[in-house]
Amino acid sequence: MTAIPRGRARRTALATVTCALAVTGALALSGCGGDDPDAGTNGVGKLPAAKIQAKSRAAADAASAVRLSGTVAAGGRTYRLDMRLKADGGTGSVTSGGSTFQLLRIGEQLYLKADAGFWNHADGDGATDKLDGKYVKVPQGDPAYKKFSGFTDKAVLLEGLLTLHGKLATDGRHEQSGTRTVRVTGDQGSGGTLDVSLEGTPYPLSLTRAGNAGTLRFSDWGRNFTVREPAASDTVDYGRQLPTS
Repeated sequence: MTAIPRGRARRTALATVTCALAVTGALALSGCGGDDPDAGTNGVGKLPAAKIQAKSRAAADAASAVRLSGTVAAGGRTYRLDMRLKADGGTGSVTSGGSTFQLLRIGEQLYLKADAGFWNHADGDGATDKLDGKYVKVPQGDPAYKKFSGFTDKAVLLEGLLTLHGKLATDGRHEQSGTRTVRVTGDQGSGGTLDVSLEGTPYPLSLTRAGNAGTLRFSDWGRNFTVREPAASDTVDYGRQLPTS
């Protein structure tokens, strides 16, 4: 047998030990075989689906404000929303049937603003040009109040939207606008899907509703904003029952 030079043997042993230490360290960091998907997260990804959904709902309810955008199908119509909401009010735009109108709620008072095309389409008599670009105060007893005020009410809107149907399960890790998420599904997706943030507070970030009833994105959780009553010069009285279509 040929003897291995002492220097070479020392280098070989050192390389072997270094390699072993590197492998051992890598295994320790990766959980013995693969990257830990929950490293550096808020940990909700490790929870059962029902608990993830519950935590996201609690976070949403506790948040002082939120912005939501996307589509909601209800009552045979599809509404495109871009709303900012908080406990005592909300503001934003709603598009339906080719018409876009602005909603503003301060406490219990609801205002609606639209262009002349919206009002003329609703009336059919072309006599409402004076309403073009003006805020109309919606009486609480008017059917339009019940229909539209829900779009400006954080508690009501989230109660109706943040629901999955059927058996809940998790569906891996995903990403929404650069934020890591864990996805929860109802009935393998047919009952809706919800992406919950894995970073910071476990807020809901994306929702696909069951039955193709719309897709929504949630952002600006806890970011405050101000709602103010419009100036008297920007407010007019409609003088009759407001349209709800």
